[in-house]
Amino acid sequence: MAPQQIVDCDNSDMGCDGGNPPTAYDYIISAGGLDDEKDYPYTAVDGTCAFKPAAVVAKITGYKYATDGDEGTMASNLVSWAPLSICVDARYWQDYTSGVMTEWQCDWLVQLDHCVQAVGFDTSASTPYWIVRNSWGTDWGLKGYILLQYGANTCGLTEESTSAVA
Repeated sequence: MAPQQIVDCDNSDMGCDGGNPPTAYDYIISAGGLDDEKDYPYTAVDGTCAFKPAAVVAKITGYKYATDGDEGTMASNLVSWAPLSICVDARYWQDYTSGVMTEWQCDWLVQLDHCVQAVGFDTSASTPYWIVRNSWGTDWGLKGYILLQYGANTCGLTEESTSAVA
């Protein structure tokens, strides 16, 4: 699916300057779906809308919230529903290269400023963690991923977690 379509075509959000998953979901519903990323590649810059309705590969009917602030609920919903959209405070992510980012590496005053995708977790590790896919490319972090400490609401990851409904 083409996240660049949302960046370029969703007029209720601000492209690369920010957005909100519920309004992005509303855009996807009103547009009739998302093109395939091979047809609408990600460029990480604001562009002109080039949505092709004939290239739609995914449609949704709505969305639901994945947590009430509890990471156990969020983990259960991740397993049941598939990857989750999560919004985080990413102010300190620029220099991340490896390891588990702990709650102490994020500011205690959470300001959600970036939305990413929770794709998994490991609660058996010595420091349990979430596996999070970022949009900054594979040259960043662990080939485009970051590990966030599980059980500490690291970087505010439970504050706004959602999932699309097909």
